[in-house]
Amino acid sequence: MYKFFLQAGALLGLIGVAIGAFGAHGLRAKLTAAGRMDTFETAVKYQFYHALALVLVGILMQQLANNPDAVKYLGWSGYGFLIGVLIFSGSLYVLCLTGVTWLGAITPLGGLFMIAGWALLFWAVKG
Repeated sequence: MYKFFLQAGALLGLIGVAIGAFGAHGLRAKLTAAGRMDTFETAVKYQFYHALALVLVGILMQQLANNPDAVKYLGWSGYGFLIGVLIFSGSLYVLCLTGVTWLGAITPLGGLFMIAGWALLFWAVKG
């Protein structure tokens, strides 16, 4: 399972760089005119932070493979990060690109998944 989180982190990082560059160069005028550049940058930042967190989870799962409880909580942590990015950053991307504002209502749910991911990471490595 550790490879899944390593690959997911790598893929989210790749997509984060691509989306960030596209937003900075291809969408700047549209995002600035709509007053959404800060929102877009927040989505990219949180995606990137959690891409790195997923890589960390994968590495820790490999390092702590002899501790089944730690691996279990690390797995939950990784899924929290992944689901959190999909909901948090995904809803902000859609909001920025389409102007569909009701999606902003589900963005905090993604944040809660991210928070849960960090709490589970803490629990997994607490010793």
